Amino acid sequence: MSEVYATRRSRLRDRCQASGSATALLSRPANVRYLAGAAPRGAVLLLGKTDDLLVCAEPPDERPHEGRPDEALLIHTLARPGGDAAVAAAGLAATQGADSLAVEEHHLTVARHRAVQSAAPQLRLAGIGTAVEQLRVVKDEEEISCLRIGAEIADQALGELLESILVGRTERHLALELERRLVDHGADGPAFPTAVATGPHSGRRAHRPTDRRVEEGDFLSVCLGATYRGYRCEIGRTFVIGTSPADWQIELYDLVFAAQRAGRESLTPGTAYRDVDRAARQVLDSAGHHEGLPSLMGHGVGLEIDEDPQLAPSAMGKLDACVPVTVEPGVHLPGRGGVRIDDTLVVRPEADGGPELLTITTKELLAL
Repeated sequence: MSEVYATRRSRLRDRCQASGSATALLSRPANVRYLAGAAPRGAVLLLGKTDDLLVCAEPPDERPHEGRPDEALLIHTLARPGGDAAVAAAGLAATQGADSLAVEEHHLTVARHRAVQSAAPQLRLAGIGTAVEQLRVVKDEEEISCLRIGAEIADQALGELLESILVGRTERHLALELERRLVDHGADGPAFPTAVATGPHSGRRAHRPTDRRVEEGDFLSVCLGATYRGYRCEIGRTFVIGTSPADWQIELYDLVFAAQRAGRESLTPGTAYRDVDRAARQVLDSAGHHEGLPSLMGHGVGLEIDEDPQLAPSAMGKLDACVPVTVEPGVHLPGRGGVRIDDTLVVRPEADGGPELLTITTKELLAL
């Protein structure tokens, strides 16, 4: 892996030098981990003129799920606790003879930006933009393997829950149980707060679980995700509780399923981001669900649960191979409930079998 991290840093360094900066300071944790192998709390990465340094506010932990710093990096730990690693890194860049420093202006606060400049007034600060986020869009097979394992863990946790008695239990209780099962099966933790929604709450995106209890005839929608070695995936499913689905539930479920299938089938290299959104959205639009639809039909995943690309109506850009994304259409009917279906997939060319489905829990409308 050391060669992988070195290659990533080299690609970023080339971009910085092309824009006139010999050094760069990375402060966004996901970007630090992508380039350094680990992102200890408060740490920053300095791509220096002579050496690359992981500057830490405290000594890095040895917990495997938090990653391990690339052995090729030098580690500099602040002498005084409570200091700002970004400020210290700017001073180190200056001592290496740098005259410019590219920083993540979209991540630094104004106060922190000023502190960095004050620590090394001889440095010209320049914006690095979202250069690292752009490098992170296409994943290598090691990254995809981590996502695949995370998806297996999420599938397993969800499958076990569906085998238990659900009627009478609260949304909050079910969400906590799912998160415990994720950890039991080897996840670092949940990829995001688990959403369990019942009855009139079902179908809402990012619903915060309440003390409402599961009742016979409810729609139950669940969205959860696992983090494995820092990489995050997600899965969402909708079920009916304790009885045969009503006609309106079958009709709504079939509609969302058709929209989700249309989105999945459009995941080919070269397809515009907005065309994936359009493929799913027009199925729902044609059935009269023009209002209340999600602002996007999917997004990238990786070291963060919501990454580029954004599969949205106004998104610019086209899919590449080896880009993991979600496809997650949903419809919520106020006062009645709704349906969400969410998968994590990896974009693959048709010659390789088309999109790779990572989350494999059945999408059949089950009565539990």
